[in-house]
Amino acid sequence: MRTRALASEFLGTLLLVFFAVGCAVLGVEFLGTLGIALAFGFVLLALAYALGPISGCHVNPAVTLGMLCARRIDVGTAIGYWIAQFVGGIAGAALLFLLAKQVPGFHADGAFGSNGYGNRSPVHINTGGAFLAEVVLTFLLVFVVLGVTHRVAVVGFDGLPIGIALAVIHLLGIPLTGTSVNPARSLGPALFAGGSALSQLWLFIVAPLVGGLLAALVHHVTHPAGEERLIADEAAAA
Repeated sequence: MRTRALASEFLGTLLLVFFAVGCAVLGVEFLGTLGIALAFGFVLLALAYALGPISGCHVNPAVTLGMLCARRIDVGTAIGYWIAQFVGGIAGAALLFLLAKQVPGFHADGAFGSNGYGNRSPVHINTGGAFLAEVVLTFLLVFVVLGVTHRVAVVGFDGLPIGIALAVIHLLGIPLTGTSVNPARSLGPALFAGGSALSQLWLFIVAPLVGGLLAALVHHVTHPAGEERLIADEAAAA
């Protein structure tokens, strides 16, 4: 496994959490839901172009699981990516926490861009509804990633639909759960928020992984392996 790929997954997840979650933590009063959704989409789009040729720019354990189930990567690579992503998510949250602490009156307790349901949800969605939402939202993200990439890497214009999908996902997901669709993105902020953010964290790890797994299974039906190779060959010939 290439060290550069692991470093890219670590750095990409760190930057995603710092900038995108940072907009939710420090800029929500100025940006609103639309601004935060666009922040997530634009950051992922930029990272896709910067890191896609190196590691594929998964920056998300659910995407890595989808790639593994689609047989784009092996188990060893997936494990390495998961470790890099979770550590990167924690590092990004730590850096954001350090910055946020410089803002007078800032308190991270129970919030800090973490995800939640029940009384921690803007619409007070229940546990089952939150689980369903995260599964479906993650399904869309991973399905789009698998659909627009033919191997592991994000290249060319592949990053554009992925970034747009993540922005749309946040437009719906922010009022429901704050939008996870990414266990690494959820873990880091929850560690610093503490309390109920940690007790609810299990859902935002399990549900996105279920969504990623379902996306890989459906992608296998809609995009058979033989057809993917044909499309890739035609693109190369053009």
